[in-house]
Amino acid sequence: MRRLLTVLSLFAAALLGGCGYNTLQVTDETIKSTWSEVINQYQRRADLVPNLVATVKGFAEQEQAILLGVTNARARVGSIQATPELVNDPAAFARFQAAQGELSSALSRLLVVAENYPQLKSDQNFRELQAQLEGTENRIAVARKRYIDAVQAYNVTVRSFPSNITALVMGYKTKANFTVENEAAIARPPTVDFGRPTTPAGAPSAPLPPGGIAPTPPTVPTPAR
Repeated sequence: MRRLLTVLSLFAAALLGGCGYNTLQVTDETIKSTWSEVINQYQRRADLVPNLVATVKGFAEQEQAILLGVTNARARVGSIQATPELVNDPAAFARFQAAQGELSSALSRLLVVAENYPQLKSDQNFRELQAQLEGTENRIAVARKRYIDAVQAYNVTVRSFPSNITALVMGYKTKANFTVENEAAIARPPTVDFGRPTTPAGAPSAPLPPGGIAPTPPTVPTPAR
């Protein structure tokens, strides 16, 4: 009897392995680890926001709309619990992605505005925060790419025969994934060149002549030889 049970167990293990059970397990664990890294990197970015906003405010307090936009975007991110179960809820996952996208846009606008404040750009604390933010954005892009690849591999296994039968029996379902239409843009972290000179905030730009068209420099004729 014991020998029969052993044979049946080995047969069942071989059957499940041939039907994609092992692949489902491996890819599911890969999703868990890559998703954990995504959450960690997004949290690192959120943790930078308060100091970044406070530093910018010290030099550009009049930019209240931009500063408030970043603060509100961070609050929306914090209102969503980024748990391991989030990948099993497409609606909640979409809200998470939208909130993170809003924060990305708000931070990009903040860095662009910072270009108008030479004293802010030269502030050591701001430069360090900006470098940390850029590094975190790079790590977010890498973590997202790994998660996207892991979910794609897993979802293909869940939908393919005969592993789809195993997935149905064992309760494996497709996971939510980041939309990839704008992945190329997301993968490029916001960068600002703090080394080039810019016009100080409030400084008037060079006026244009009547008609709004800048004059074309005159062409100097080349003397004949």
